[in-house]
Amino acid sequence: MDIAVYLFTGFLEAGKTTMIQETLEDREFNSGEKTLILSCEEGEEDYVPENYAADNVVLERIEKPSQLNPDKLAALQKKHGAVRVMLEYNGMWMNDALYEALPENWYIYQEIMLADAATFLRYNTNMRTQVVNKLQNCEMVVFNRFDPEKTDKSELHRIVRGVTRQANIAYEYMDHTIEYDDIEDPLPYDLEADPVEISDRDYAIFYRDMSEEMEKYIGKRIRFKGIVARDPKLPADSFVIGRHVMTCCVNDIAYRGMICKGKEKFSLQSKDWVILEARFTRAYHKLYGSAGPVLEVLSVELTDPLPPDQQVATFY
Repeated sequence: MDIAVYLFTGFLEAGKTTMIQETLEDREFNSGEKTLILSCEEGEEDYVPENYAADNVVLERIEKPSQLNPDKLAALQKKHGAVRVMLEYNGMWMNDALYEALPENWYIYQEIMLADAATFLRYNTNMRTQVVNKLQNCEMVVFNRFDPEKTDKSELHRIVRGVTRQANIAYEYMDHTIEYDDIEDPLPYDLEADPVEISDRDYAIFYRDMSEEMEKYIGKRIRFKGIVARDPKLPADSFVIGRHVMTCCVNDIAYRGMICKGKEKFSLQSKDWVILEARFTRAYHKLYGSAGPVLEVLSVELTDPLPPDQQVATFY
């Protein structure tokens, strides 16, 4: 039997317990299914079982990351006969460790990040790596205790969109009314141009947007500057082009590239900087192990490298 996991992430006092409590008080959600709450941290709020819509919820505390492993979690689910899990995750633990700890038949049905609007900017400044980790895969970000007199909505929006364009954003005001984010996010380049010109400063945004919504690039002629990587496993008419991209800090800088394929052999070398013009297609390639971007080369020319302080592409 597959077990649906409702994952709630965010830092201490972000409102995770309250949201889980209110969800379980809703009869439309909680109509009697056996539900296991896994709580990985204790804040000021606690669960109130007598207010649940049904008498079907059990709570287990997870005190340390080592307790998150497939055998332990599967045993807890079997012990209580749970058919779904509400997981309140510790904000200081990295999400990747949790994903690896889930039993094979557990899957993330929904992932929501909660944040206190009054403290989120401070967390982003001091613990940027953890903030990015929580934002990367979430479907919804809820900013609780939002006071427009004290916090700029556009600044919160910018931080979220610097990591993901797919997550919905909601603001819960002090009076508990909720407003959904409607700030437009135009791309910094014209997707209707021919060719689509990707400036040096916009490569990170282009790569992320292309990865998330690849279909809208198919058939487009694009032009940008990048670094060549040659792989001996590739034929002579193919190479990889990309840039080094930093998501949150220097520790996560990684080369993000795409396959290029031409009609002739290329004499390019790894680390060459080039200006590429190509037709964007999507196809299976063994380097990806699945379908991915394949750029059909129209022209490629050697060029000078960017200045050292501009060679790593960022989202800001």
